[in-house]
Amino acid sequence: MTNYSKLPAILVLADGTVYHGKAAGKIGTTTGEICFNTGTTGYQEVFTDPSYYGQIMVTTNSHIGNYGIDEEDSESSKVQIAGLVCKNYNIDYSRQMADKSIQTYFEEQNLVGISDIDTRSLVRHIRSKGAMNAIISSENLDVESLKGILAKAPSMEGLELSSVVCTKEPYFYGDEGASTRIAVLDLGIKKNILRNFDSRQVYAKVFPAKTTFEEMESWNPDGYFISNGPGDPAAMDYAVETIKKIIEARKPMFGICLGHQMLALANGIRTEKMHNGHRGINHPVKNIIVNRCEITSQNHGFGLVADDVLKSDLVEVTHVNLNDNTIEGIRLKGEGQRAFSVQYHPESSPGPHDSRYLFDDFIAMIKK
Repeated sequence: MTNYSKLPAILVLADGTVYHGKAAGKIGTTTGEICFNTGTTGYQEVFTDPSYYGQIMVTTNSHIGNYGIDEEDSESSKVQIAGLVCKNYNIDYSRQMADKSIQTYFEEQNLVGISDIDTRSLVRHIRSKGAMNAIISSENLDVESLKGILAKAPSMEGLELSSVVCTKEPYFYGDEGASTRIAVLDLGIKKNILRNFDSRQVYAKVFPAKTTFEEMESWNPDGYFISNGPGDPAAMDYAVETIKKIIEARKPMFGICLGHQMLALANGIRTEKMHNGHRGINHPVKNIIVNRCEITSQNHGFGLVADDVLKSDLVEVTHVNLNDNTIEGIRLKGEGQRAFSVQYHPESSPGPHDSRYLFDDFIAMIKK
């Protein structure tokens, strides 16, 4: 295991800002869009969430690694973030059930990081300047050289990434004898979404991102689920076309995060890059249908264009963010339409369970 504490590392932002720290994880160089997560726990779930693919994660919680790594906590088969920025990087861990230290885990997963950074200062800078690309290196400390490498890194805007992180072959999840069958369009799904369906006696068949409606429909599902995932939703015409056909067939459908954006795009509502996005486990959302607030887990850098939603004759707003009034939920209008979506993550992991009623609502919609 690398003695990271004696090795320097450097973080350079696209606007030229430079931070000096210590190496964490694998020695190397990595680029991605820098963002921050305000969660106080659940770092392993965050690192393995496919929605974070291609992003350098800044953790605002001051200690990372202090309870180690337990393979059972992963939300996918591997680390998905492009790099880590943290303040205190703890190799020693306290949890007896943990399998290994975060350093061992990162070295196994080829993840480059940097620690001993003033993350409070860094987050304030990102909040002011907005999302941008960044580069971390523990093998090259030449700032001008790193700026040259960073200049060649692609922008998150316009990137289609779901086909990179999704399953390559269809697979089943749950009890084959369950009373309800759903087709899942995998745009970068988290394991806990499937666990939530399984615990509600749902048998799921998970399909790759570019699967057609006709192929999924041939399995004869009772409803459709559109998952979370990474990248720019506006670059995913293939998924929009699939969802349009689900809507035309008036099939029950539920979307989470990227799935929410896909439902909007299929109904002529544009998406846009947010200044910073929402990432954390304490975001307040109001369900305006039942007049109730829920604390939610969130992870998205794109959102719906609010004016498009409010002017639409095809959808209505169901949930709003109480911090910035962004649209957090929609459902289709019209007789016989049975499709809805939310921008946040009701499956949490990490995060509160306030919103898990949405899985029950979807199953009730199917059975009705």
